[in-house]
Amino acid sequence: MGETGKSMDEARLGVPLFLICLTAAMGGLLFGYDWVVIGGAKPFYEAWFGLSGAEAAWRAGFAMSSAVFGCIVGALSLGWIPDRFGRKPALIWAAVFFTVSAVWTAFAVGYWDFVAARALGGLGIGLASNVSPVYIAEVSPARLRGRLVALNQLTLVIGILAAQLVNLMIYNLAPVAPDATVEAIRESWNGRIGWRWMFGAEAVPAGLFLLLAWVIPESPRWLATRGGGTAGASGGGVPWRELLRGPALALGVFLAAFQQWCGLNVVFNYAEEIFRAAGYDVGGMMLNVVITGAVNLIFTVAAMALVDRWGRRPLMLMGAGGLALIYAALGCSYWLGLKGIWVLGLVLAAIACYAMTLAPVTWVVLSEIFPGRVRGTAMSVAVGALWISCYGLTLTFKPLNLALGAAGTFWFYGALCLAGFAVMARWLRETRGRTLEAIGGDAED
Repeated sequence: MGETGKSMDEARLGVPLFLICLTAAMGGLLFGYDWVVIGGAKPFYEAWFGLSGAEAAWRAGFAMSSAVFGCIVGALSLGWIPDRFGRKPALIWAAVFFTVSAVWTAFAVGYWDFVAARALGGLGIGLASNVSPVYIAEVSPARLRGRLVALNQLTLVIGILAAQLVNLMIYNLAPVAPDATVEAIRESWNGRIGWRWMFGAEAVPAGLFLLLAWVIPESPRWLATRGGGTAGASGGGVPWRELLRGPALALGVFLAAFQQWCGLNVVFNYAEEIFRAAGYDVGGMMLNVVITGAVNLIFTVAAMALVDRWGRRPLMLMGAGGLALIYAALGCSYWLGLKGIWVLGLVLAAIACYAMTLAPVTWVVLSEIFPGRVRGTAMSVAVGALWISCYGLTLTFKPLNLALGAAGTFWFYGALCLAGFAVMARWLRETRGRTLEAIGGDAED
């Protein structure tokens, strides 16, 4: 079945394609919000649950990382849902997880309540980061597919900004003194109530996502793999031979892991220090919203304009090569003791480079390269690799930084970017303008 027969044009559905894709992309918005909201709430829920101090470090770390474990479990253990029952039911389940998690976290009574609620939100992230790009790719015509899948990354960035702004607005209702003790923080309005509103606010977009997910149609490509049947049909098990056939799965796992190990999180780890050295005496959260958030958003929009014009391969290679050069310059700057506006410019350049290339385009490529019958399952394996890599990166950053120093750390990630460039130059093929059937080997070009 060709592109004309399977693309969801407005004449066939009576509903604008963009609105259908925007609904699916709300999974990305909630992904971004849920991922970032905990940062602003951290000082307050830690005080409330008694997680401050060295003796509670492990419990505090587990509370902070519980969503990451949920992401890994959600991506790997629930990845069969989109292939077995359909893309639409998977979106609905992700919306349910987000909604229940938001409300549960807001009303958490004890520590384990909080951890379980956050882990449930992680399940939502793991499932949404799998199915949202796949659904958008499958309902989009080839000529628009790149920018529409990149819409998921745009909503993710908007979700991050929304979480930062909501945290800031709630905090400013009753600010806490900079030198406040843990007990004072616990007894403050933010320590008792404010942090709960930070998490609870997610229930509004999550509830809207849940309502809209019931309205959108099932992916016609998924229906085609089930012989045109309805969502909910079992359609048999996952064809594992097809999943492992060819290099697509290995390439997908590599690209997903590389998106994390390209080291952009290192830049964000150094951002606050770099801003201070550049003379910007503004609160860290506000500064991140105004500067890094704005750059991230602007260049994600640029990626949407370019991905269907320039193609996936050029942008991916540009991202890996560009970051390698920027990291080389940052490493030299730290080695020579240079700081200030020069280093700030390099940091913003790295964020811009990542936002315009590897951040959105990796998701576009992952949504395209797998055969239709196993696309959901293959995507779940790749996304699982992404979240495991994210956890590994977070776990190893401090030891690497202590062992190599700032300059050596940037050079190390620069070397990884060069390796990624070499792999993509050898194995990544252009997918722009081709049908999913032709890319995945389901049909002739």
